Amino acid sequence: MFSLASILAHPTPASEEDKIGVAVTIPPLAKLVEEVGGERVRVFVLIPPGADPRTYELKPGQLEMLGKVKVFVRVGSGLCFENELTNRLMGNAGGVLLVNASEGIKVVGGDPHVWLSPRNAIIMVENIYRGLAEADPEGQAYYAQNKEKFQEKLLELDREIVRILSKAENRRFIVYHPAWGYFARDYGLTQMPIEREGKEPTMKSLIELVEEARKHHVKLVFASPEFNPKVAELVAREIEGRTVYLSPLDQNYVENLRRAALEIGRG
Repeated sequence: MFSLASILAHPTPASEEDKIGVAVTIPPLAKLVEEVGGERVRVFVLIPPGADPRTYELKPGQLEMLGKVKVFVRVGSGLCFENELTNRLMGNAGGVLLVNASEGIKVVGGDPHVWLSPRNAIIMVENIYRGLAEADPEGQAYYAQNKEKFQEKLLELDREIVRILSKAENRRFIVYHPAWGYFARDYGLTQMPIEREGKEPTMKSLIELVEEARKHHVKLVFASPEFNPKVAELVAREIEGRTVYLSPLDQNYVENLRRAALEIGRG
């Protein structure tokens, strides 16, 4: 027999049309919203997997979709493309609740990739919960239950990554785009970026990077579909290392960060 408390904690809409429309900028943010929102939300991702957020242009269908959302969740940590998307969305859809997922997170060195840290993600999930509860008060208990469950999963992920990396022989890794700064900070790692300040690498900078990698016996290079993998593959060959394809925008959030840790643990 279902208790009243159980019913109140699991209210679900009667149809898809009754769900709360939530727009997010990037796939990892969609995962966080889906975990909190569950069956009460429909999530629309503005930047699809594999696209470069810095150059992506919204499609006509996406612009039409923006008129149907009630909540817009942005990372809010300084991603340049988010400002334009925010202006466009807020202009197309009146009465949209804007949620800054990074509220309370200290942005370090102008690095906006705050979501690549389970510890930051716990804060982001809290902010998402508050936004959804404000937009849909009837679902507050349901959102709270989902939030607490996923935050515990993120805490366990954090502990698992610490265990995986506790015996890592080499705590340095090369990346094309320097997106993994918060992950590196949290776990005592060093990312060595190929691209710097959004600029393509020069021959001089590549030679210097290869020399530094050889000096520290670095063998791991992360490449991602959003950026040029050829350069990453070239660097891997020069250091007699290996290229691992890992996107900072992967929607499979927990699995993606676990895999990053496992690959770094391998050296």
